[in-house]
Amino acid sequence: MLMRTWLLPEFIEDVLPAEAARIESLRRQLLDLFKVYGYQYVIPPMLEYLESLITGTGHDLDLATFKVVDQLTGRLMGVRADTTPQAARIDAHMLNQQGVSRLCYASTVLRTKPDGLARTREPLQLGAELFGHAGIESDIEIQRLMIKALQLMGLSDLHIDFSHVAIFESLIQSANIQADLEQALYAALQSKDKSAVASLASGLDASIKQALMALTDLNGDVKLLDKAQSVLPKLPAIAMALADLRAVAANLSDLNVQVGFDLSELRGYHYHSGMVFAAYAKSYTGPIALGGRYDEVGEVFGRARPATGFSLDLRGVVTALAPATLPKSILAPAGCEKDLLSEIESLRAEGLVVIQALPNTTSNAIELNCDSQLVLRDGKWRIEKL
Repeated sequence: MLMRTWLLPEFIEDVLPAEAARIESLRRQLLDLFKVYGYQYVIPPMLEYLESLITGTGHDLDLATFKVVDQLTGRLMGVRADTTPQAARIDAHMLNQQGVSRLCYASTVLRTKPDGLARTREPLQLGAELFGHAGIESDIEIQRLMIKALQLMGLSDLHIDFSHVAIFESLIQSANIQADLEQALYAALQSKDKSAVASLASGLDASIKQALMALTDLNGDVKLLDKAQSVLPKLPAIAMALADLRAVAANLSDLNVQVGFDLSELRGYHYHSGMVFAAYAKSYTGPIALGGRYDEVGEVFGRARPATGFSLDLRGVVTALAPATLPKSILAPAGCEKDLLSEIESLRAEGLVVIQALPNTTSNAIELNCDSQLVLRDGKWRIEKL
C-alpha cells in the first residue's frame, strides 16, 4: 500500500495560521513578563549527549527521551524532552554566577509518548527557573510568577495544589526503609490506596505506619496543615515543610487564586527535593503548569545549586480557549505607483494587515481573510468594506 507522504507521525501535528499566531503572541507576552521580573531568556540546543539530558532527573525522563547516535563521535545523544535540566547545566557551567541567577525559555521539546493537555509528543514548553537561593522566598517568587503568567493568558478560577516531598522522604529515612518498599509505598500513595499502604507498612514502627496511612487523607485547604502537624511525627524536616506550606498560603492570598494541599501527591519525587505544585483552571481536565524545588540536579554538572522553577505547555494551554481567529486584512490593488506604495506602508506602520494583489491573479478575499479594500476615490486612497 502506498503511504501518503503528507501524513505526520501519530501525536505530531501542524499548527495552522490562526492558532500559530495566537501561540506566538502569547509566547512573546509571557517572555516580556519574565523579562521585567529579571529572568533572562536562553535557547538551549535541541540535541545533547544523553548523560547531560537525563542524569539526575529520574527514570521517567529517560523513557520520554528519543535517542540517536551521533554520526561524528558515535556517542549516544538525546532529543530534549524537558528544558529544565538544560537550564541547570547552563547555570552551572555556561554562566557560572556566584549569586542568584534567573533563566527562562520557550522551546519545543520532543517526547516518546503523548502527554499533557494537548496529548502531543511535541509540547511547546515555556518556563522559568531560579538558581542560587534555598529559602522559601524564591519558591514564592516562582509561584507568583507562574500565577501572573496564567492570568496574563486570560485563565480564571485558578487553583494551585501544593505538596512537599520532604514529608514522605523524612518518614522513609527515619524508618530506614529500603528502596523496593519505598517505591511500592510511593506508588500506593499516588493512587491514595490506604489499604495498600497499611499492608506495605505492616512491618514498620506503628507511628510511621500511621503517618504513611494518614498522608492519603491529608488533602484540603490550609486548615489541614494543622491536622497534619498533629498526626505526623515531630520530625524537623516535617515541621519545616509544614511551615513552608503555611508561608505559601499566606503569600499568595492577594492573587485571587484558590490554594489547596495534598500531602500524598509526590509528583516528581525522585527529581524534586522540596515543595512541589500544580496549577489547575476551569475548563481544563489536568494541570496546566507544574513546578517545584530540585536542589540536587545541579550536582551532576559538578556544581550543586539550590533551584526552583515551573513550566507549562503553551500548546496545551490554548486547547481550552475559544477557537483562534486571524485579524481581518485590507486588500490593496496591484501596482508599484509611489502614492499607492506609500499608502500601504503607512497603513502597515499603524499595525494593519495589508495584502497587495499580484498582477494576473484572481484575488479571493475570503482566502486572503480580507474584509475591506484599498481603492482610489477622487484622487485619494480610501478603505472601503467589501
